[in-house]
Formats: sequence, structure tokens, C-alpha cells
Amino acid sequence: MASAASVAENFNIVHPVDYASQGYPHDIWTQLRRDEPVFWWDRTDGIPFWAITKHADITEISRLPNEFENGPRLVIGHQPEVEGMRDMFPPTLIQLDPPKHGLYRQLISKRFTPRALKKIHGDIEEIGKEIVDALVVDKDSGECDFVEEVAAPLPIAVIAWLLGVPREDWKLLFDWTNRTIGAGDPEYISEGKTQQETASEAMIELFQYFSQLVEQRRKNPQDDLITLFTQFEVDGKPLPPMDILAWCLIIVVAGNETTRNGTTGGMLAFIEHQDQLRALQADPSLMDSAVEEVVRWTSPIIHFGRTATVDYELRGKQIKTGDALALFYPSANRDEEVFEDPFEFRIDRRPNRHLGFGVGEHFCLGAHLARLELRVAYKHLLPRIEEIELAGPVSRLHSALVGGVKRLPIRYKIRQEA
Repeated sequence: MASAASVAENFNIVHPVDYASQGYPHDIWTQLRRDEPVFWWDRTDGIPFWAITKHADITEISRLPNEFENGPRLVIGHQPEVEGMRDMFPPTLIQLDPPKHGLYRQLISKRFTPRALKKIHGDIEEIGKEIVDALVVDKDSGECDFVEEVAAPLPIAVIAWLLGVPREDWKLLFDWTNRTIGAGDPEYISEGKTQQETASEAMIELFQYFSQLVEQRRKNPQDDLITLFTQFEVDGKPLPPMDILAWCLIIVVAGNETTRNGTTGGMLAFIEHQDQLRALQADPSLMDSAVEEVVRWTSPIIHFGRTATVDYELRGKQIKTGDALALFYPSANRDEEVFEDPFEFRIDRRPNRHLGFGVGEHFCLGAHLARLELRVAYKHLLPRIEEIELAGPVSRLHSALVGGVKRLPIRYKIRQEA
């Protein structure tokens, strides 16, 4: 059986520094899945929690939103919880529980269906092509940071465009998300500020900016999401101003971070498995399955927290009311009971029942958009790659929430389009 001493000796599965220095702890998750998939993790300065590592168990818990709530804590921290921190800002959609979650999700879900997104395919294609073309404006080979040049600009551009943010302000979104999600990273933490102060500062700036944009849209409606937010009604009443700002926050942060890191992690996977890159170049019909495999392989969200509202037995373990749980999605996406050869990157993998977008009522609202952005990025870039390799070390984000890559230096040679 697994023991706390053996699995926690060299890695704390909710500590940002360990993820930054070592990447995902697949050896630990594999041991836990095999020996004790519902594991009480108490070797932490933060609150102890149940580490949930199996695909079936994460699915079961995620489909019981009344028994396992999001609201009390969405992320399990490695430090003692600060009193009142969770109440500083309004909860976003992902932190809401029934019945409010369902009501708020219905307000916007139709804007993110495949049918609705077809209307903007052309615009997103143009954005993606423009970004890739910029790599080869003057020459067909060179070096760059893939994150800065490709993976970050595309989701930021798409999300900004959907919200109605003017192009000259797009870089503001990039800065806010870095300081919100990466508040614990030494590179992004504000000088003289704590992690909590850095995140709060970024969110306040974001709220101030979008408050002005919301007022502009009330006076001059446009065909964008901010205008839509101002027109929402629940039980016949307009959304409170802070709820509108919470919508802006979750769209900016969730719509940027996961897609950016999925795109980057996928590029790294293609560099490390160039047989799969060549297979996709030879058969573009594999693009859809390749995107799903990229999401499974990268699993950009490391964990989300849940809090038990009832006593619950899982695999013989007694989860008590009030206990915290951490659902580790990258572990579920390597589950040997679900995936054949789970540690092989295979772009033709079918079926591919990954949990990269979650499961249950909190299944990622933007999953279709994320898939579209990944397809666009790879469609315009991968067929044109003649040679590609790493040009330096991969720099990872200090985060136990998002498996972020800050920099992916690449050296490449690109075929010019005919």
C-alpha cells in the first residue's frame, strides 16, 4: 500500500514550486492509482485533503455536485488558508453550486455551441493564420519562444475579440491572467507584494477596466459578450454589476490559460514525438483525434478542489462531511484501466475518454472553443514545419492549479506556403 512517507518524500502534489521544477508527478499519481487511489494527504502546511487519482472516482464525484461542492474552495493550497480570502471577490461560474450554477450557465451556453461557433470560424482562422505567418515574415527559419509568438496571442486574441476588447488593450488581458493564475510565481508576483496581494491587485485592475467597458456597452450595444452580459436577466432581474464582472473574469482567465498551455504542451509533445508530427502532416484527417490526444496528454488543469457536504464512502474510505478533496485530472488521463498505453502520445487514439475538460455539470463551457483554437493553431503551423527542435530549457509556471509553460524556446525551419 502507498504511504505518505513514500509518495510525499520528494514532491508535494499541491505545491507550486514542485510543479515548476519537476513538471507533473506521474510516478506518484501512478503509485496512488495502483495502491491507494483515495488517499488522505496530510503532509502539507495547508489543509489535509483526499487525493483522488482514478478516472472513475473523479467522474463519480463530479457527477454529485450536491454532495461535493465547488464553492467552499476550488483550489487546495499548500499554505494555511487566509481568513476571508474567498469572500474578497464574487464567485465565478466555476465556483458556483446548484441551483445558481445551472441558471447562470444557461445564460451563455448557447454562445459556445459548435453551431454558434461556426459563425466565427472565419474570424478565428484569420487570427490564427496571421499569427503563424508572423513567424516567417522575413525568413523561413529561426528561433522564438513558442508561447510568446503563437500559444499566448491566439487565445488572448479570440477571447478579447469575443468580449469586445479593443485590439490595443489585448496585452492587458495577458498581464492580468499571468498575475492572477501565476500570482505565486516569482516572475509575476508584484514587487513588495504577497501572492494574495498580487492576485487581488490584478483582479481589481481587471474589474476597473471592464466596469468602464460595461458602461460603454450599456450606452452603445455591440455584438459581443459584454453587451450580452448587460442584457442578462435572472428571475426577471438584471445581473448585479459584480456578477457581470465575475463573468468577464472567468472568460478572460479560463479562456486564456488552459488553451495557451494546451497549445504549448501539444507543441512540446510533437517535438518530442516527431513520428506523430509527421503522421499528422501525412494525414490531416487525424487533426480532430490529434487535438483530443493533445488535451489528454497535456491536461492543463492539474486539480480542482471539492468539499464534501455529506459522509460518503469511496473505495472503502470514509470521507467525512467538510473534508476537502483534490481531483487530479492528469492522473485520470493516464489511468491504465481507461487508456491503452496511457504513457504513449498517439494522435490516432480512439476512443479517448479524457477528462481534460472535466466531467459532469462543470464540464468546461468553452471546450468547443478550445478545440477550435487548437485546430486552427495546428492547422496553420504543423503542415509547414520542415524541422523543429527545442532551443533551450522549458520554463514552467509555479502553480498547482494550471500546468503552465511560461517559455518554450524552439528552433525551426518552415516551408513557405505555395
